[in-house]
Amino acid sequence: MAANTSSQGLQVNWWSRAWSAAVVGFMTFFLVNVGLMIASVATNSLGRRWFGTLLPDGFTLDWYSSAWKEFQLGDVLLVTMEVVLAVVVLAVVIGVPAAYTLARREFRGKKLLMGLFLLPLMIPPITYGIPMATVMYQTHLAGTLPGVIIANLLPALPFVILVMTPFIEQIDTNLEAAARVFGASTLRMFWHVLMPLLMPGILAASLLVLVRTIAMFELTFLTAGPDTQTLVVALYYSVFAAGVRPSQSIDAMAMVYMVVTLIWLLIAMRFVSPTQLVSRVREHPQKA
Repeated sequence: MAANTSSQGLQVNWWSRAWSAAVVGFMTFFLVNVGLMIASVATNSLGRRWFGTLLPDGFTLDWYSSAWKEFQLGDVLLVTMEVVLAVVVLAVVIGVPAAYTLARREFRGKKLLMGLFLLPLMIPPITYGIPMATVMYQTHLAGTLPGVIIANLLPALPFVILVMTPFIEQIDTNLEAAARVFGASTLRMFWHVLMPLLMPGILAASLLVLVRTIAMFELTFLTAGPDTQTLVVALYYSVFAAGVRPSQSIDAMAMVYMVVTLIWLLIAMRFVSPTQLVSRVREHPQKA
């Protein structure tokens, strides 16, 4: 009996090790392929000529200066920054009070309203992007910076509501009641009591909105004009627009996009660690 139990234990242990090895092998294979693809794009963006050899004939930064001038990357980066900052600020300003209402108030149609808020997350952006773009063209918003901001705000706002609602629900309502007993108005209570406790959630929501806005292609493509393209849309046009362009110049622009995205992520990660968000928000009510 003991021998049978021991053999079963060894068999389970062997399957566990085999599964772990398979998972590690798959992840290693995936990461190596992603790394090689990025290395290939980076190398080609720096290479003078690269035909059938292990490495290019030489390296230069001329392709970056060429891409900067040809694709007007200075203006594109400025538009991207304006759109990202505007969407993040508006999504937080609108989304946090909306999440507070959904977390603290019970009213008829609450579940329906929550479903409507989350609808842009559950369906492909192109599904509602085409009719939205049609309306924007009719109202002359398409092709303008406010139009691009509104288009990116539509899917960004649910992220803020989705992230902030559980953060607000975990805060003890007695803190709000105590603040009101001591004469704090709703605005002062929200600013001095709730905001410090909600800051980890606000930073997490801002991080999600920031990443999504930088990478949002469909809605931006449908509503942007020649002077309101973000970096991801400008990259698409550089690849598929009419005319012949050197692949090194396009890869240089792709590297600029990756570097800009990485810088935004590093700045965001400087202020918030996503792996610690849940533990931090649980600690705040206890400290209070």
